[in-house]
Amino acid sequence: MPLKRNYQKELDNKINSLTNKPELLLHCCCAPCSSYTLEYLNRYFRISVFFYNPNITNPEEYEKRILEEKRFLSEYPFPEPIAWIPADYRPEDFFDAVKGMEQIPEGGKRCERCYGLRLRETAKTAAAQGFPMFCTTLSVSPHKNADILMKTGENLAREYEIEYLPSDFKKRDGYRKSIQLSNQYHLYRQNFCGCEFSGHP
Repeated sequence: MPLKRNYQKELDNKINSLTNKPELLLHCCCAPCSSYTLEYLNRYFRISVFFYNPNITNPEEYEKRILEEKRFLSEYPFPEPIAWIPADYRPEDFFDAVKGMEQIPEGGKRCERCYGLRLRETAKTAAAQGFPMFCTTLSVSPHKNADILMKTGENLAREYEIEYLPSDFKKRDGYRKSIQLSNQYHLYRQNFCGCEFSGHP
């Protein structure tokens, strides 16, 4: 059986090999998850945030989350500004992607399809706009599978001929730190992923 990969160690090695601050397109799912991830990565990368989340199928919820993301970007004292790459709000992308999987429990194949949908759009945008690498904040959540995210990201990286940043942001107390930052900045912390099939409001 192959050894389980240590994505944090791989990220450490990547950071230690850097000779400058390369550009990174970072898919952000919400302000709380992005808080620690941005604080951490901004020291080493020039980051542009990509908020593509068609799984948030309630327009009011979507608007609330996007405003919180932008508020955090404007209030946190980053060493250098974080850029914003706009993405269209297309919930139909999500419904098309998971058609026939509506009854699958949360954490299963429907969620994997959703990860792939969001990461593909991120990779496609990164390649089109000349970013050398991309990543997502999703792995900071204890409810998200870092192995699946890594496999998906690396497959897309090969397809689009760019790099996927190795990551499992829940390591080194990343999730706990995201909660602390959320409390410090009074961020809205939603209690569901946004998908109407998740069993939450």
